[in-house]
Amino acid sequence: MKIHFHKYHGTGNDFILIDNRPGHFIHGSDFIRNLCDRHTGIGADGLILLNASPGHDFSMVYYNSDGEEGTMCGNGGRCAAAFAGRLGMTGNDVHFMAVDGDHEALILGIRGNVTMVRLRMNDVSLIREEKNCFVIDTGSPHYITFVRNVRDIDIYREGRDIRFSGRYGEKGINVNFVGEDEDPVFVRTYERGVENETLSCGTGIIAAAIAVNIKNGLQPSPLTINTLGGELKVHYRPAGSSFRHIWLEGPATAVFEGKMTG
Repeated sequence: MKIHFHKYHGTGNDFILIDNRPGHFIHGSDFIRNLCDRHTGIGADGLILLNASPGHDFSMVYYNSDGEEGTMCGNGGRCAAAFAGRLGMTGNDVHFMAVDGDHEALILGIRGNVTMVRLRMNDVSLIREEKNCFVIDTGSPHYITFVRNVRDIDIYREGRDIRFSGRYGEKGINVNFVGEDEDPVFVRTYERGVENETLSCGTGIIAAAIAVNIKNGLQPSPLTINTLGGELKVHYRPAGSSFRHIWLEGPATAVFEGKMTG
């Protein structure tokens, strides 16, 4: 059977997207891992299925490039919303279900193959400050540390050491390095499940924005954050010890489409 797929990226964080509303894509982790392989497959940080979901435009099911189902992916959610719009499934207001619950997205504009998307994320209250770092759950668990000369750090080695340290359980944690000498804020991320640095991480950017607010005092919203893959904006409202009305804004870019045998 031929499976029609689309390739998107959100500030360099790239995904294979499949309209799975008919429900035909039922492959396991080995197949997904092979599709995401950058040498022998299509190549991506993850794969996203758009499934039918009563009461929503669709449900988003996200798999990391290791073939295992992942937690919420912010850049993936923006790409899924743009993809759904391209398929004619939605208007400019998008409502979908993900592993962490309901999400809303706004299509702000389309120029060529680039769709500007603002995605509403869940409120964040699971914030823990540890020695030299913050641990924040933004739909996925994140470790955030502030460093100087962030562009020179060996993210693979240092991020991997923290992710597999055992301090954060069997599933580990995503690791974000925030350049404390950079303006605007610059973030690099080691992502579990990809097991390498990605050019951008949506939930990591949100965690970094919250950490910046706690460490440096309240910042104007939206806060602009740069990554290796481009610029994102985080909108938020502080509310006591939590953050509410969180939106992640940035481009979702259609790269190519094709068919594969499945």
